[in-house]
Formats: sequence, C-alpha cells, structure tokens
Amino acid sequence: MLLISYSMSDIGKKRKNNEDFFYADDTLGLYIVADGVGGQDRGEVASLEAVENMQCWILRHKGMLEKYRENPTQNYIYNIRRMLESGVQSSCYLVFGLAQQLEPGSRMATTMSVALFVDNMLFVGQVGDSRIYRFRNGMVEQLTEDHTLLNYQLKHGLISPSQAANSKKKSNVITRAVGQLDYVEVDTFNFTVEPSDRYILCSDGLHGYFRNLDEIGEILKHDLPTVPGRFIELANSRGGKDNITVIALELL
Repeated sequence: MLLISYSMSDIGKKRKNNEDFFYADDTLGLYIVADGVGGQDRGEVASLEAVENMQCWILRHKGMLEKYRENPTQNYIYNIRRMLESGVQSSCYLVFGLAQQLEPGSRMATTMSVALFVDNMLFVGQVGDSRIYRFRNGMVEQLTEDHTLLNYQLKHGLISPSQAANSKKKSNVITRAVGQLDYVEVDTFNFTVEPSDRYILCSDGLHGYFRNLDEIGEILKHDLPTVPGRFIELANSRGGKDNITVIALELL
C-alpha cells in the first residue's frame, strides 16, 4: 500500500518558542511526533534529539523490516515491537545523558508517539501524552493511551469520568517521558491496516482542544493536504495555549 502524508507545526498563540518536533517519511513508513516537556529546560533539544535518534534506529534495523515483508510471522511482529521499544529506550538514554553533559543535575524530556507502517501492519511505540488516532469507515479511534496522572486516576477508578472532564490541573501532569530518567516504560502495539485508512499523530497542543471524536472525523473527511492546517486553525481558535503539531496520513 502507498502512504501519503502532510504535516504542520505551529508555535500557537501563547508560547515563545516551539518545543515540538516531528518526522514524516512516506517511503520508510515512519512517523514521529515529540513534544518537549514544559517546565523544563531545552524541551526543543529533547524532542529533536529523541526524534533524530529514533529515525537512525529504524534505519539501522531496516533488515528486520525486510525479513518481515518476506515472512510476516508472529515472531517478526514481536521482534519489530521489541525493536521499537529499544529505539525509544535508546532515545531516552540519549536525552537523559545529554542533559547531564549540558548541566549536571538538570533534566530535559519529551513525549514520543511513533508510527511505523510495514506492509499491512502498523507498529506503534508510545510514551507520554502525544496521540495517534485512526479514521476508518467513518469512525475515529484513539490508538494510544495518555501517560498522565489524570488518565492513571481514571483508569484505576480513583476519579469518575465526570471528575476527569472537569479536572484541569492534573490533565497535563505526565507520568512517563523520554529522558526524564535514563529508563522509561514504553507501550507498544500492532494493528492491521486497511486501504483508505487515515491516521493523525498530534501533540497535546491539538488534542487538548478536541471536544469529541466526531469533530476529528469531520476534519479528516476533507482533502488530506488541507487537514493539518484545519486542525491547527481549530486549536488556535480555541486558545492556542501550547505548541501544535499534527501529521495526517492516508493509505492508498
């Protein structure tokens, strides 16, 4: 299947610099969104270094992807997921170590959402609260889970859905980040893809303004080249308090 994507990043209306970084490669089938953690130094350095390291990691393991294409067994699916996990761990160690070199005792960190398409399979690596959504047959589904204090409390029944909806303080407290420590727990998933699927990867500067999944689908119905701009316009029209990054892609 052929992949085509369009990407855009915007500083938003409140921030002085853009700490998001993204990567989109339709030939390799690799898409990454990273959002430097606010409140810490050099968030833009953390996101850039993490993404560039992940890109190099995938290129280093292209042989494994070719073996999967030749023989798409469960064993290779497992190996690719482990490879993604190891790549994110490598980025984590790199960012943590770089922070110590720049200023001992300091910290810098980033979220990371990674989508890797190999033939009819999508492999996902996830840390933090950037997100990946899928649009299929008119329905939108969030494929990743936010690593935030709010989501943790909701998942474990410590607060109700209505309390979560009205909570603002805890919504941006991240429980996992690349580079916060020298190790991070990474979520990995794999999904079967279908022709005409559309996906978006985005930072919380966008998805924090979504009111429901239906409005995501309404934007994703438009011509793909216009989709990133429409999403950024939506976020800025509702406040634009954070940097806004979105990758929109389609399988043909």
